[in-house]
Amino acid sequence: MKIKKADIEGILIIEPDVFGDSRGSFFESYNKREFEKHGLDVEFVQDNISRSAKGTIRGLHYQVGDKAQGKLCQVLKGKILDAAVDIRFDSPTFGKCFALEFSDNDKIQLWIPPGFAHGFSVLSNEVIFSYKCTNYYSKADERAILYNDPDLDIDWKVTQPIVSEKDLKAKLFKEIENDRIRDL
Repeated sequence: MKIKKADIEGILIIEPDVFGDSRGSFFESYNKREFEKHGLDVEFVQDNISRSAKGTIRGLHYQVGDKAQGKLCQVLKGKILDAAVDIRFDSPTFGKCFALEFSDNDKIQLWIPPGFAHGFSVLSNEVIFSYKCTNYYSKADERAILYNDPDLDIDWKVTQPIVSEKDLKAKLFKEIENDRIRDL
């Protein structure tokens, strides 16, 4: 397993060792000991899987306070552009976005720690996306940033995005300052 640090502190790109032969391939998608060797001593409490059509954008989602979630993301089928925005108010990279294209072919995983808004766009005909969470979903603590916020300027690489009504009503990035007040 190779783990690379992204240009935003805390985000990790994980490349598992893949073993293949004429039958197909095998790799460990999670091994607690290996993750701990690389400083990732986290407990996952919930696994989520979504299926999405080409052009779909999901996000940018996050939870506030003690309900914040770390996520270990992986594409089971298809190709995505994954985006994470640093919303840690005291971080030197506050407001910066990290984006990475990956697919089921490269087996890359992305670790996004608590304190980031997260979303992805679907670049293939269909995507099955899996993510392990370090905290349970909490409707009362969920928030979203508008996917096409001009201050973030994320190139989702889709021309006609399919976005949920809920995500279309999300806050602008500059409005999330209200979450800081709630967290105190």
